[in-house]
Amino acid sequence: MTKWPYGGWASAGIDAWALGMEASAVIGLRVMRMATGGADAAAEAQLMVSEKMQAALELQTAMVTGQLGNTPLASTRKTIRHYRRKVKANRKRLG
Repeated sequence: MTKWPYGGWASAGIDAWALGMEASAVIGLRVMRMATGGADAAAEAQLMVSEKMQAALELQTAMVTGQLGNTPLASTRKTIRHYRRKVKANRKRLG
């Protein structure tokens, strides 16, 4: 029996799909929080933007320092893992 050559990419695709689902949940929770208005909504909007910038900067730093691996699949998986950790933390905080 031969190994399916796309197994790693299929797994990365499933991880990316899961990231999308988790991100959708966070978006819904954030929308509900911001819909209430007031100081909490303003703080959440500011936090949302700053977190996105910080996550992108961390990923860019990892990329230029070679921490994402040396293959496209390794880089993809580490990028997805990076964002999933951030999204999971937000889901926990907002839920």
